[in-house]
Amino acid sequence: GMTGSLEADFESKENNPIIIKDKYEVSGSEMAHIGWVEVTSENGASGYLWYLKSESETRLRFEDYLETSMIEGEPAGTGSGVAALTTSTNVGYKGTKGLFFEVENNGNVSSGTITDRDDLEALAKVLDKEGAIQENVIFANRSTSFDIDKVLAAQNNSGASTASYGLFDNDEDMALNLGFTGFRIGYDFYKSDWKYLNDATTRGNVGGIDGIIVPAGTTTVYDQVMGENAKRPFLHVRYRVSPTEDRKYKSWVVGSAGGAATTDKDNMEAHFLSERALCTMGVNNFILMQ
Repeated sequence: GMTGSLEADFESKENNPIIIKDKYEVSGSEMAHIGWVEVTSENGASGYLWYLKSESETRLRFEDYLETSMIEGEPAGTGSGVAALTTSTNVGYKGTKGLFFEVENNGNVSSGTITDRDDLEALAKVLDKEGAIQENVIFANRSTSFDIDKVLAAQNNSGASTASYGLFDNDEDMALNLGFTGFRIGYDFYKSDWKYLNDATTRGNVGGIDGIIVPAGTTTVYDQVMGENAKRPFLHVRYRVSPTEDRKYKSWVVGSAGGAATTDKDNMEAHFLSERALCTMGVNNFILMQ
């Protein structure tokens, strides 16, 4: 007779949310010292401002923190200064698993430069061994983007530009207008430049990451928080929330100046806070390009 049985493997994934905070402070005296300056801010706002210019920049910096921490976050390393702060009575310093950490440790990693079609085929073969998601987006730095362009330019038209563009309503021009180059080599790939990887003040200066391949669409998982199966994007951010407290993006003003009347301090403080974690679903379908 037959022996043994098929048992479905179950793997539980978890990540710790992190609390991100920032604040801007200006004294009441400074607020009364009127000096209008014509400014144009990073997000395109323009006009005459004074201390609100700095408050706006603090908010923009905080929003940069929110995004960067989800990409670059790492768990507190054993023996690190952060881990040393964790005790039996203080268990808050855990860090979080950002995109690069999660894919590097639990996904796929490719290295070297893309010089010919064989290199692109090798990426497709990796996907064959994993979830075989048909549509994938390549977010690449400048040099890798150019390398891929050179390889595609060396192919004939059939080999380089027959992606279905199903991700973009079957409109080739629409895909190109979004800054994507589509091609099919075993799978449909849509390439986009990722400015963050070129930024000389952040990852462009640090280096080490040439790009990342992210599957498009959703995957079905059992969500322990909801207690049911749910369809989730392969990459999404979760926030800590309750019926009385939403920590997705909080901002509040305290002090005794500028309309605030909550403390005896002669100032105004604008506070920002978020508690969030990145969920990288089906990380075996991701490829980190180093």
